[in-house]
Order: sequence, then C-alpha cells, then structure tokens
Amino acid sequence: MYSYEYPRPALTVDCVIFGLDKHTLKILLIQRAKEPFAGSWAFPGGFVDMDETTENAAKRELEEETGIQDMFLEQLYTFSKVDRDPRGRVVSVAYYALVKMQDYKISAADDAQDARWFAVDQLPPLAFDHQDIFSVAMERLRGKLRYQPIGFELLPEKFTLSQIQDLYEAVLGKKLDKRNFRKKILSMNLLVDLQERQKGVAHRSAKLYQFDRNNYLALQEKGFVFEI
Repeated sequence: MYSYEYPRPALTVDCVIFGLDKHTLKILLIQRAKEPFAGSWAFPGGFVDMDETTENAAKRELEEETGIQDMFLEQLYTFSKVDRDPRGRVVSVAYYALVKMQDYKISAADDAQDARWFAVDQLPPLAFDHQDIFSVAMERLRGKLRYQPIGFELLPEKFTLSQIQDLYEAVLGKKLDKRNFRKKILSMNLLVDLQERQKGVAHRSAKLYQFDRNNYLALQEKGFVFEI
C-alpha cells in the first residue's frame, strides 16, 4: 500500500442554509456540543469521510445535524487559512443551500445541541472562520439572485407577486419600485397564473402564481437571460 511522505490536511464541509421567513432572510445555525467552541454557534458541517465526495458529506452532515434533506445545494468556496481550526490543519469546502422554511421542522442531532434560525442581520458570534464564510455566501446569493431564478427555491410552491418582491428586497437589502419590479418579473413569462387567490388573509387577497421551471429551461436554450 502506498504511503504519503508528506503530512496531509484534514478536509471538512460547512453549509450555509438560507430560508425566507415572510420579510426576513434567515440562516440556520447549530450550537456546537463539543470542543472546540463548545456552546458557540456555527454552520452545520463536519469532516469528510474517506469514501465520500464533499457534496455527499455536506448532504450527510445537514441531515445528521438538522434533519434537512433534498434541497438546492451548490458549492460556494474553499476556505484554507492555516489557523482556521485550533485542532490542526483543516481545509473546508463550503456550500450554500436554499430551503423553503415551512417544509422543515428543524431538529438538532449528532454533535449539535441546538439548531435555530437567525435573521442575517442578527447573527450571534460565529465559531471558526464562519463569519468569513457567511460574508462570501451573502455576496454569492445577492449576485446570483440577479441572473438566475434561484430565489424561487426560497418561496412556497404557490406565491404572490408581493412575496417575490419581499424575497428580493430581503436578500438585496434595499427597497424596489413595486410597479417596475412587477412589470419586469411578469414580462419574463416565467410565472403561471394559477387562477387562485390567497385564503385566510386579513387584507384583500392577492393572485397566486407558480414558477414555470420547464419554460425557463426552454427559454434558456434559446438564449434567454434572466436578469433583475
């Protein structure tokens, strides 16, 4: 069996999980049960096993520590500062995930003693270099939201135009002109008017729509560019 002559760093994954709670963009954090940083808040993650890819490790850690599975997941960046982990030389491949919050009942498990959603502007101090990971994830989400329709991963299956605008305002951190935004989003022909209206609301009920993923893929093949 071949033996490496040089020391090797350990490999981990960290997962930034975004969810939308009405008007508020949130991130799921776990409270660490073990050292280092026991009791501190961090992103779900852990070490990569010898027989799995980093993506498989990310999915496994998410399910083990929070119960979340079957979500939009994309690789974010590799974090490799020499002193990022007090246990030794550890390189982390970070992922970000988008989930519909109402679809999941969060439960802490494995080496997490608690799991909780936090508003992105009210995060507690984070363990390791997770503040750096958060900053990169926010920048990626804001940029990608403008040129890919990934935001619909955060919305319920049926949504109103106001909910779409709330999403963009929450992620981008600024108010958008209501008339211009609706005109832009409807002109793309990516929404299906369900001929339904909201139920059980105190205000006047609004129309419900659904994202037409098949039409988006068909338009994309013809050179369509999604841009907000």
